Amino acid sequence: MQRGTFQLMKSVNKSIILNKIRTSEPISRAQIAKETGITPPTVSSIVKELMEQGLVTESALGHSSGGRKPTMLHINSGAFYVIGVDAGPETVECILTDLTGEIFHRTSSLLKKPLTNEQFISVLKENIYTILRLSNANQEKIIGIGIAMHGVVDVDTGTSLVAPILHLTNVPIKEALEEEFGFTVKVENDARAMALGESWFGGHGDDGSMVAVNIGRGVGAGVVMNGKLYHGAHGIAGEFGHMIVDVNGDTCECGNRGCLQTVISGPAIAERGKKRITDSDARLTAKELFDLAQNGSEACIDLFRETGRMIGIGLINFIHLINPKKIVLGGGVMKSEKFMMPVILETIRQRALTAEAKQTKVAVTQLGDDATLLGAVSLLLIELFDPV
Repeated sequence: MQRGTFQLMKSVNKSIILNKIRTSEPISRAQIAKETGITPPTVSSIVKELMEQGLVTESALGHSSGGRKPTMLHINSGAFYVIGVDAGPETVECILTDLTGEIFHRTSSLLKKPLTNEQFISVLKENIYTILRLSNANQEKIIGIGIAMHGVVDVDTGTSLVAPILHLTNVPIKEALEEEFGFTVKVENDARAMALGESWFGGHGDDGSMVAVNIGRGVGAGVVMNGKLYHGAHGIAGEFGHMIVDVNGDTCECGNRGCLQTVISGPAIAERGKKRITDSDARLTAKELFDLAQNGSEACIDLFRETGRMIGIGLINFIHLINPKKIVLGGGVMKSEKFMMPVILETIRQRALTAEAKQTKVAVTQLGDDATLLGAVSLLLIELFDPV
């Protein structure tokens, strides 16, 4: 879908009617008017436009307490598609979904480092072109491309300001991809995108205040307040991994010493494991250390329990600063939740300031490895369903 068309659809959807249908379907026009306070003629007029756009369909008649039975409204999930991209730091992954997040096609490429800005953008383009070839979808039905990008992002310009693990700066992602494909492109920090995806697809009900933490090759977080991403004054809100926990600690890729990322990321766990597993000459990955823990290695079990304690300390800081209703954990490191989660929860119970804070919900994402990809998709969906 070309950018001008998308802007037209956004203007149609500035009211809350489309989102009301999405969250309450099947629902009648009369019920929409009753629950939103919008007059019935206005509801009917807007629904007519939404049906003309192909976003809303009618189904069989609903129940009536008297008089004519109402027709029920639904979101036409297959009417449009979204391309979602998880960009770095190890791979570029790309999916095509419908409006419900159902994945139809996917691609993946390894990022070979070192690489330049141009090479990075080239990998993004290759994956998007592959998705377009696989899908054979009418490109007028693709509402845009969402990019979940490692590092610090200027969301207004769609520029990757700093991608520390990739050693890239000032990558004009939005400009390059909109020029290449003609679609609307939204770029967001990967952890913040994951947080929005959790809010959108994670089955958390009306939990409008939540934090999502992504712990993998790097460590980041996203904060959702009242259904909206919080960016902070200068766009760096949620840099959970760069919370300094030891001023005399190891040097982080950001240049500071003692960042939380130097303790709990996958590479940090591998480095700490190397010092503890004295009977192996090979450098073990975090996954291999987890396999050893699964097989009963007490040294590895202790390693993951200690990691869980440090994650818990980081989360306590977040709870005391933000006081979210729920925290969702994702990323490759959380596949070791068996050993870490009990310690994480116990650390929070021991250190939280109030009884209520001790009860903060903490859970591992149910979206699995697709959490960030679906977050990228949600960047377009929230523009479509809730543009205000």
